[in-house]
Amino acid sequence: MALSNEDIINAVSEMSVMQVVELIQAMEEKFGVSAAAAAGPAAAVAAVAEEQTEFNVVLTETGEKKVNVIKAVRELTGLGLKEAKALVDGAPGTIKEGVSKDEAEAAKKTLEEAGAKVELK
Repeated sequence: MALSNEDIINAVSEMSVMQVVELIQAMEEKFGVSAAAAAGPAAAVAAVAEEQTEFNVVLTETGEKKVNVIKAVRELTGLGLKEAKALVDGAPGTIKEGVSKDEAEAAKKTLEEAGAKVELK
């Protein structure tokens, strides 16, 4: 008579932590496998599946050329002078949210050329 998965799970749930550790070690030795190795490929697949597709462009520092940074922010966002200045003065702050990687990198390049320090998140 073969044990069902449910029978095995019920038996393991009644064991102490030390007994479970010993059981895992015995299974690793018997079958020549490692429980840690089994988790590795699954974690790698999950990381690839969750590749980031949307980015936020965050102004971390304005640098010495604040006027150029304000102009760049206005160009990227379409904000008025007052709103762009407030955004730059309030650094760190998010300039663009939920944009593609290409758009985020282009915005980062524009802001860095203006003298700002930028992060993509």
